[in-house]
Amino acid sequence: MCRLAAYIGTEIPLENIIARPRHSLLVQSQDAQEAKLRVNGDGFGIAWYGHLPEPGLFKDVLPAWADTNLPSICRLVRSRLFLAHVRAATTGASSRENCHPFTHGRWAFMHNGGIGNFGHLRRDMEALIGDDYYALRRGTTDSELFFLMMLSNGLDEDAPAALRKTLAQLLGIAERRGTAGQPIRLTCAFSDGARIFAFRFADDRQAPTLYLSDCLDHGGRAFASEPLEGPCARWRTVEQDLLYELAPNRLDVHAIAAAPTPMAVVAPLRSLSA
Repeated sequence: MCRLAAYIGTEIPLENIIARPRHSLLVQSQDAQEAKLRVNGDGFGIAWYGHLPEPGLFKDVLPAWADTNLPSICRLVRSRLFLAHVRAATTGASSRENCHPFTHGRWAFMHNGGIGNFGHLRRDMEALIGDDYYALRRGTTDSELFFLMMLSNGLDEDAPAALRKTLAQLLGIAERRGTAGQPIRLTCAFSDGARIFAFRFADDRQAPTLYLSDCLDHGGRAFASEPLEGPCARWRTVEQDLLYELAPNRLDVHAIAAAPTPMAVVAPLRSLSA
């Protein structure tokens, strides 16, 4: 299992999420508390947004704690919205192309979990990707294919609808092909540079963990696989089967299985140090 974090709010150094908190993403890369594997050392990546619509991207196959460039980048690069990921490989070799986040245009996407019996389902998944998007494929992971399926299903126009359609297609393939008793578990975060979307879904109801913070001390909010402060009441669990859409001053929640109408939720913004 991987660990991930995503931030939106006032512009801050990347290190405020990735390196400085007591249970930062960097700490989680070596000592995850809510994952099957405590160590996530099969690469890392960061996608951050600045003055252009497309995100910057930095990723490598080194463990996050072993890359000597990462501390300087996290200290000096500032962003109002960024996604960060440390990888524990489940499908696909340890290569830069297989490290998250994956990007296209204004979108950045990252995933924790796995698609059961992926090797048996992969060909049917590939067949649902449009030619233009299939040409973008660089790696061999189930995560990248799921992202390309969402792009093919209209992610640019309607993110909740694209996710619903992609999940329905994936579950249809799994029912037809079979997963050999292996679960489909998806905990994902993705962004268009203005909002962060995040969801947890699993066909066995055991999706990997994800939390949403209240207001951080610098005015932003974050998603993280594990609370950046360690366990505390100021981080709430992201519920399964819902798509969270987080903007700087608003949180909307959408059903991703059946109901097409989003439920608007304005979350309280309380102070939180991280």
